[in-house]
Amino acid sequence: MKEIINVTKATLPSFEEYVEEIRDLWDSHWLTNMGPKHEKLRTKLLSYLGGTYIDLFTNGHMALELTLQAMNLTGEVITTPFTFASTTHAIVRNGLEPVFCDIDPNDFTIDVTKLESLITDRTSAIMPVHVYGNVCQVEEIQRIANKYGLKVIYDAAHSFGCEYKGKKIGHFGDASCFSFHATKVFNSIEGGAVCHNDEELWMKIYELKNFGIHGPESVMGVGANAKMNEMCAAMGLCNMRHIDEQIAMRKELVEYYREKLNGIDGIQLNVIQKDVKSNYSYFPVIFDEKKFGSSRNEVADALEEERIYARKYFYPLTNMFDCYAGQFDVEETPVARYISKRVLTLPLYPSLEKKDIDRICDVIYKCKK
Repeated sequence: MKEIINVTKATLPSFEEYVEEIRDLWDSHWLTNMGPKHEKLRTKLLSYLGGTYIDLFTNGHMALELTLQAMNLTGEVITTPFTFASTTHAIVRNGLEPVFCDIDPNDFTIDVTKLESLITDRTSAIMPVHVYGNVCQVEEIQRIANKYGLKVIYDAAHSFGCEYKGKKIGHFGDASCFSFHATKVFNSIEGGAVCHNDEELWMKIYELKNFGIHGPESVMGVGANAKMNEMCAAMGLCNMRHIDEQIAMRKELVEYYREKLNGIDGIQLNVIQKDVKSNYSYFPVIFDEKKFGSSRNEVADALEEERIYARKYFYPLTNMFDCYAGQFDVEETPVARYISKRVLTLPLYPSLEKKDIDRICDVIYKCKK
């Protein structure tokens, strides 16, 4: 029976490295509440991601949700439906109304040419999404935000380690929120962070993630519990030691994929962005069934028959979710809808081998008609 190839595989340090990292926890018994490993990881991540302040969370969703809450936003937030559920849910769970902007057909990030037409007197923020390691048009987004006095909160779950014009991705906008989920380029098993440059915002976020506690005998607000624990921080510390090597391995695999699939009629590969240092987090392929001869779904089925599991990522669009039925008009984001029905992210992780990519591409070749 052929070996299973999953779309992703969690990156782990050696067993011995992780055990050594957590060994002193049996001496301190300090397992949560911003312990030494949490603080050490926080310092390393701030240097790696950029920004003046950083706070760590139990997951990336809480980073998004509590950052929005800390900003005391009202009304509408412009975002994209071509994203994971967390982005839209974080807006809605804060009592805000998502307004969906279409995406650029080349890099799949928010289409900045359509942003201004969506701004109303109820708009309070823009939440763009960096996608697949592709970086949003940060300069134009900031220009528009400044013009209308809007906050910019980036969903940066896909952009750990990315840079634009030599500037680390955490520097952009009013805040950038990251996910350290097990499937991401960098993981702490579960975890997340927000980077920004506002001391007052840092205090609000800190209190919100810790029950609103301001001091040992002072609770100033109604907060949540979203603190990263020491076990997760330890995994993060281990994975930070290898992150640059892991990204380099991803790059090599992406380049090999591109050699194998470039120039095939009916296949659109991910764009190589100017001035962007990517993290090669995903390898999306767009299948034009009229030119390629098989649909995205047919390719996915053919791969699955060979025990290769790709992912329709992102499908469905968040403005098509059952929980939002009847609330949004998907026809207002036609490019996002087109891409979502044709995109397939192929398996990609550092331990993937080139012979695995050969096997994946051979199946895709056979689907060409």
